[in-house]
Amino acid sequence: MGHIVTNMVDTIFLGQISPTHQAAGILAANLYTLVLVFAIGVSYVLTPLVSSAQFESDELRKANLFKNSLFLNFVIALVSFAILFLSSGLLAHMQQPKEVVVLAKPFYNVLIFSMLPVSLFFTCKQYCEGLSLTMPALYISIIGNVLNIALNYALIYGVAFFPEMGYMGSAWASFIARSFMGIAFLGYIFYSPLTNSIKGVYQQAKINSVDLLRLVKNGLNSGAQFTFEVAAFVIAGLMAGVFGKEVIDAHGIALHMAAFTYMFGSGISSATTIVVGNCIADSNWLNIKKAVRSSIQLIIVGMGSCALIFILLNKVLPYAFTDDLQITIITSKLLIIAAMFQLFDGLQVVFIGVLRGVEDFKFPTLITLIAYWVIALPLAYLLAFINKMGVYGIWYALLISLIFVALTLYLRIRILIARNLQRT
Repeated sequence: MGHIVTNMVDTIFLGQISPTHQAAGILAANLYTLVLVFAIGVSYVLTPLVSSAQFESDELRKANLFKNSLFLNFVIALVSFAILFLSSGLLAHMQQPKEVVVLAKPFYNVLIFSMLPVSLFFTCKQYCEGLSLTMPALYISIIGNVLNIALNYALIYGVAFFPEMGYMGSAWASFIARSFMGIAFLGYIFYSPLTNSIKGVYQQAKINSVDLLRLVKNGLNSGAQFTFEVAAFVIAGLMAGVFGKEVIDAHGIALHMAAFTYMFGSGISSATTIVVGNCIADSNWLNIKKAVRSSIQLIIVGMGSCALIFILLNKVLPYAFTDDLQITIITSKLLIIAAMFQLFDGLQVVFIGVLRGVEDFKFPTLITLIAYWVIALPLAYLLAFINKMGVYGIWYALLISLIFVALTLYLRIRILIARNLQRT
């Protein structure tokens, strides 16, 4: 949840300035996130490979994987930064309110520098998760978010010796906090007693074609899968922007809260990937079946609780971000729809985690492409503009696509488990 909270904090602080500044931050973050998630998706393929090497107690193999992943993700981050830098002009051609675009451009130009540290953070995170170490990411994320809150306040308002930068202070606060998180995590891996065994063999590790090609092959599928999903949500946000800056704010706020609860499911998904990766190394499909069942139970309890909170507090939660009455009314209605897709959102990300653990990347990539680009976006346009449902039609289209992904991936997992249990 660490990186989602960073965006949420920025949105809250910007909302205290004005709805226009808040909308500008949301618009800038949307375009930035569209490219960022591809890099994050590529990093995710490291976990099951490290899990396998950990199961075999192969220190050199783990070091090779980490070094090759660092190299690959650094290159992707550089290319992504270049794409983002050259794409800043697109903000003016997205049919968003002009006053929002004017403020969004400089904010975006600072935000994109976070590409490198975020990519570094996720490479280290996925390596540690392959070792079944999930606490380091938690602690570093907490410290990074506390730093982001403090810097947002200090840089926006010019506290003590800090310059008063206004809304741009939020962009710089996020960049500094994310840089800390990436560098701190790399330092942890090489100096913590739990992970510093890599130091003894890291110099022997080589950037080699075998590991690099495997990471690229699986990583491109994983990155595309992330991008298909998030791009649909970004485009949905741009569709919402056509209805005005208040709708941009309401859509962004509701999406922040839905993304926050989604990270609970994402955490369960990461844990499932670790367990399944260990089971694959041991060819134990019975335990994979048990892991899937346990993950589903956790999602039902966790995401079901989140859905209940959204329903009960839908008129209260928006006030954490803004006191604008029009924005809070729209947001409260969107939270009811968000409550409806909590369960399916959690299930689909867990099922993706299971398939990632068995290194099945192509099928979920195809399913996400169909769900979000063949079903969600055309349906969003139909409901929002043709049927005149506005932003609510966009959210109902996203709900339908999430249900399709969850059900389809579940059937895929059942088939894989049944097929492999028959063989054993």
